[in-house]
Amino acid sequence: MASPRTITIIALSVALGLFFVFMGTIKLTPRLSRDAYNEMKRAYKSYVRALPMLKKMGVSSILLRKSIGALEVACGIVMTLVPGRPKDVANFLLLLLVLAVLFFHQLVGDPLKRYAHALVFGILLTCRLLIARQPEEQPPEKRILTVNGDEQPLIHEAASEKGKMKVS
Repeated sequence: MASPRTITIIALSVALGLFFVFMGTIKLTPRLSRDAYNEMKRAYKSYVRALPMLKKMGVSSILLRKSIGALEVACGIVMTLVPGRPKDVANFLLLLLVLAVLFFHQLVGDPLKRYAHALVFGILLTCRLLIARQPEEQPPEKRILTVNGDEQPLIHEAASEKGKMKVS
């Protein structure tokens, strides 16, 4: 049976992956929700206006929105379907993306209710990454100490074996 740690990582990966696929798709196309798509267009226009440096670099609001949306969809798919290390890379990229979006929201002075979801999902991404990067718990190895040619378990292990009969 899978460990609770593995189940937690899988559940978080699938939930976060699907969320980011959904949000990225909203940024890319009005098919899911025309109102949300139009709201995203408006928001990204305000982000580019607040950062004139983006305009100087030739980054339009459309390019910024579509780039972020495509990255969210790609990383969301990886988080949902691809096993192993790529999930951690996608998790890290999404975490950086969430931090950038939080910066944009703060820059334009949005109220907390407009970016609370980004804050929550940033925390969830951080938790998933921390859990995934923890090493698996492995049973302790039995260590043997050799004294005068006799093998004896180490003291702390000998205490746990007290009361057991040794058969040779």
